[in-house]
Amino acid sequence: MAEKRKRRLNKGRLISMAILIPITLLWLVPLVWGFVTSFKTDADIDAHLLSFIPREFTLDRYIKLFTDFEQYPVLLWLWNSVYTAALYTILHLVVVSLAAYAFSLLRFKGQNILFTCVLATMMIPTVINLVPMYNMMVAFDWIGSPLALIVPGAAGVFGLFIMRQFFLGIPKSLIESAQVEGAGQFTVFLRIVLPLSSSAFMVAGIFAFLSNWNDYMWPQIIMGAEDIAMMTLPVGLSLMQGSYNYDLGLTMTAAITSAIPVLILFMFTQEKVIEGIATSGMKD
Repeated sequence: MAEKRKRRLNKGRLISMAILIPITLLWLVPLVWGFVTSFKTDADIDAHLLSFIPREFTLDRYIKLFTDFEQYPVLLWLWNSVYTAALYTILHLVVVSLAAYAFSLLRFKGQNILFTCVLATMMIPTVINLVPMYNMMVAFDWIGSPLALIVPGAAGVFGLFIMRQFFLGIPKSLIESAQVEGAGQFTVFLRIVLPLSSSAFMVAGIFAFLSNWNDYMWPQIIMGAEDIAMMTLPVGLSLMQGSYNYDLGLTMTAAITSAIPVLILFMFTQEKVIEGIATSGMKD
């Protein structure tokens, strides 16, 4: 019996590997190709476009990208993206954690109906909200201001869902014991819920940071194209694609530059992210 079970497990592992390896390659191959292309010369790109090994190695594009500040102020764009994404993530975590606490650990009339309505907004395409959001920014006089990149969307539904599902797994006995000792709701939230939810905060924070970091359409609309110094990294790097010219090597260099900070961030947080996703939805 044990032998049969072992064979089934080995067979399951083989099937999983046969499925996961092609999927992994499907994701990695374009990334590796773009990374290699950023080090090729123009002649090498023209002659060996699909090659994964540069015939001639060059750092000229990276040097140009980080030294030509008048045309490509990449470090300024990087700073704009970092601080707007960081502040957005902090505000997002504050808002969704408080809302998730109310939806998961408090009881009030119409709670489930209200939460269902909030979840239903995930089905609304983002582009539909662009015009009303832009009108709101005009009314607040936030056009061209970093506040327009930080405040809107802070109450993200996906982060709320992740946090709520994690909070539902917190043992009710801990909360009830604290309440018996006289702790209020805010004390319970700060002293019990937050220390037990670091994984959920990491997951929600990573997704919030990535959504703001990778956003292109909204920063382009709200910040405008007049002031190059106010652009975020995705919008600024898009300047490399002109109407009549297209530098593939420089574009790949810009894409890799934009991806490196996110990859580094995920490398240091992947364990917490995986743990948070795996445990979200568990209930006692």
